Amino acid sequence: MSFFYRYSFLFGIISLSVCCNDIKMPKPKGYLSLDFSKPEYYKINEPCGYSFEMNKKALWESQIKKCWNSIRYPDMKATLYISYVKVNNNIDSLLNDAYQMPSKHINKAIEIPEKVFSNSNKKVFGTLFRVVGNAASQLQFFLTDSTDNFLVGSLYFYSRPNYDSIMPAARYIEEDVIRLIESFEWR
Repeated sequence: MSFFYRYSFLFGIISLSVCCNDIKMPKPKGYLSLDFSKPEYYKINEPCGYSFEMNKKALWESQIKKCWNSIRYPDMKATLYISYVKVNNNIDSLLNDAYQMPSKHINKAIEIPEKVFSNSNKKVFGTLFRVVGNAASQLQFFLTDSTDNFLVGSLYFYSRPNYDSIMPAARYIEEDVIRLIESFEWR
């Protein structure tokens, strides 16, 4: 019997050493890999009194009666909501609200850098806020002519905020928003 146990033990050790060389490790979390094509732009003439250039891959959705519009990015599951209002001796209130919008995300944001835009020839002035972190909205902006018109926009993704995974898409759309702002005109 000891002969049988001795060879069984030896066979067991050899089997374990041969079979257990392949160490199983858990897979790391994966993130969405996005490949974006170079954008092409076309002009939108909005009946609410403004025009701008927009990416051809996005979809323009207009609600003329309320001047609440949106630019949808179906491939990225994102929407840029745009609202226009006439200034009625309330520019201070509108500006205050526009600067308060990004601060609503401050508890989830790492930082909120802002970029100021000023085009005195077209009378287009505004600020773009980039919300860095796991906030609900990654971009917010406003545009005004300081006397009659005011436009505000916010970008939202249809997913749980995870900055690392949506950052490439947010940066791509940020370039579209910058193009929107730089081509923007009041009519």
